[in-house]
Amino acid sequence: MEIVTWVLDGELEHKDSQGNTGIIYPGLAQRMSAGRGIWHSEKNPSNKNEVHLVQMWVLPDTESIDPGYEQLDINPQLGKGGLVPIASGQGHKAAIRIRQKGAVLWGGRLKAGEVVTLPDSRYAHLYIAKGTADLEGAGTLHSGDAVRLTAAGTPHLTADDKAGAEVLLWGMNGG
Repeated sequence: MEIVTWVLDGELEHKDSQGNTGIIYPGLAQRMSAGRGIWHSEKNPSNKNEVHLVQMWVLPDTESIDPGYEQLDINPQLGKGGLVPIASGQGHKAAIRIRQKGAVLWGGRLKAGEVVTLPDSRYAHLYIAKGTADLEGAGTLHSGDAVRLTAAGTPHLTADDKAGAEVLLWGMNGG
């Protein structure tokens, strides 16, 4: 599996049998490739602050790959607005690499009233991590809501005009 971890609030401590350690915080994308096998743990390093995260698992293109680890701070890209690649099998430079050629995880911290066009994907899964947004053709989505799209083209997503929204979108062009 290609395991992508995205922290929304707080911090998450990662350790694994390959010697990788670190603190994952909001805006730091982390990918661990389980490959042929890896021991790992994630825990909240704070006894005062809660951690809120999303962990996503994607099948790699090839079985029995070597275990691997990568992290990348994409806060500068997120701060510019719009949707930015977080994890990509298509070679996006400002994203962690995943071994799934047909997949891209897009993320956005949309400002109040910001409108974005969803990338055209054969299959897509939109998750509203925080806030509220209106998806063209589907209506209002609230924190925790998700929508699966099949060959939907490039609909517009409009963040709430007061609070904005943080969103995650998997685009998959594979079979």
